[in-house]
Amino acid sequence: MRKIRVTRSIIPNLFTLMNLFGGFMAITRIASGDLMAAAGFIVLAGIFDVLDGAVARLTKSTSDFGGELDSLCDAVSFGVAPAFMVYKAYFQMQGDLGAVIASLPALAGVLRLARYNVQSAGSSDKRYFRGMPIPAGALTLLSYTLFYHTGSESHLIPDEWKPLAITFVTLAVAGIMVSTVKYDAVPTPSAKVIRERPWVMSYFFLGVVVAIISKGAWLFPFMLSYIVIGLVRSSINFFRTYNDIEEDTIEEDEADPFEV
Repeated sequence: MRKIRVTRSIIPNLFTLMNLFGGFMAITRIASGDLMAAAGFIVLAGIFDVLDGAVARLTKSTSDFGGELDSLCDAVSFGVAPAFMVYKAYFQMQGDLGAVIASLPALAGVLRLARYNVQSAGSSDKRYFRGMPIPAGALTLLSYTLFYHTGSESHLIPDEWKPLAITFVTLAVAGIMVSTVKYDAVPTPSAKVIRERPWVMSYFFLGVVVAIISKGAWLFPFMLSYIVIGLVRSSINFFRTYNDIEEDTIEEDEADPFEV
């Protein structure tokens, strides 16, 4: 009788599966109309998403299997669940077109994960993501939906603007996830990271503090700042590269054929 072999990788994989469980529970809560509880489960899924990587590194059990499993779970917790949330909050009243628009963050998130899995194997720079990471997209959608479309901050947006606003946020999140705009990865806290990237570390720490103090109400403005910083940096890099190319392609003055 063959014995079942238990390896160290089972520990981080259990954390990854708890990420998926959080996403599943979020979907059940959205279906019943309890969006706040659903947001709590998505945040819980995000915590397990962070912990599984940390545990894998701690136990030295990182593997391709774990990476693929993580992406599959992320697709549900940070792709399908937030997309279903915006559908339930508004787009279900817009018929088939509403369903199509609400599905775009989930579709874009899955595409973004697939691209990341292919590109990360040959990339040594773990400081940045190409395209906004799918957990950030999930936080943007749920923080807008809970607090600015229906919640405590909804008075800041006139009722007649809300359909346009939630549509714009949904389309923007989907588009930025599949873009090539560079976004900072959340750094692992360490003395080396604090020394080498103090501003990035301080920025993300500030985001956590802001979210806790405001009980989530200021999370959407913070996510907007994250989106804008990436767009501005990419725009600056684009124009710098464009100017460098122009300078390199300027033709040299032709020699005067009558000059000896």
